[in-house]
Amino acid sequence: MASGPSPHPSRLQKILAAAGVASRRAAEELIRQGRVTVNGRTAGVGDVADPRRDRIELDGEHLKVEKTVYWMLNKPPGVVTTRRDPQGRPTVMDLMPPQAAHLYPVGRLDRATEGLLLLTNDGPTTQVLLHPAHGSEREYRVTARGEVPGKALRRLARGLRLKDGPTAPADVGPAHFDTKTDTTTFALTLIQGRKRQIRRSMAFLHHPVVRLVRVRMGPLRLGRLSPGETRPLRRDEVQALRRHTERLAGRSRSL
Repeated sequence: MASGPSPHPSRLQKILAAAGVASRRAAEELIRQGRVTVNGRTAGVGDVADPRRDRIELDGEHLKVEKTVYWMLNKPPGVVTTRRDPQGRPTVMDLMPPQAAHLYPVGRLDRATEGLLLLTNDGPTTQVLLHPAHGSEREYRVTARGEVPGKALRRLARGLRLKDGPTAPADVGPAHFDTKTDTTTFALTLIQGRKRQIRRSMAFLHHPVVRLVRVRMGPLRLGRLSPGETRPLRRDEVQALRRHTERLAGRSRSL
């Protein structure tokens, strides 16, 4: 379900941030500088407005608040997480319906990795989810080659020292070894998202990844969405996502 601007008045800095003009903190500075007007009147920090009824201007230009939209995709393997690929490979946008063609992926899943990908035009939400300082959780289902011993899983949980530096501590769930496939499967929750981090970590432990699926981003869960399928977020998911990002941003400001 798509979600647009609230029909009730909101603080101006929140409206400016939702429009992708600036972060809330930077938007407050724009207001202090007298660059924002509401219905022809210079606005002050703390003022509220309704973007559906009031004319909000920044530097004399009418602020157009785009309707914010959120979609979930279960990315299959072999698809690249980009809007366009110069090599002509299939992209996640090839799987999206026409009404979602203007959205952008929130972060990346490498070509072989599957699972939950959020796409949106909500710039502030994207920034909070991706900024390493906020530590938004991402949960994966990892299937690795061989029987991964508890010692290796504990090392993974504490953090490993890779070539580009140490990884942050992670939450590692109970592991299941399948004798028929000679693979170990476990849940891994990260607050850090370095490039190919899980694959490099498991290779470092001599148990390379066989399959990797992201099953959760913050409060959003993949659920029963089939590979290659998409859907708009439900209203309750949008609300949970907004609460999540507001909590992360507030926690970061208090540190």
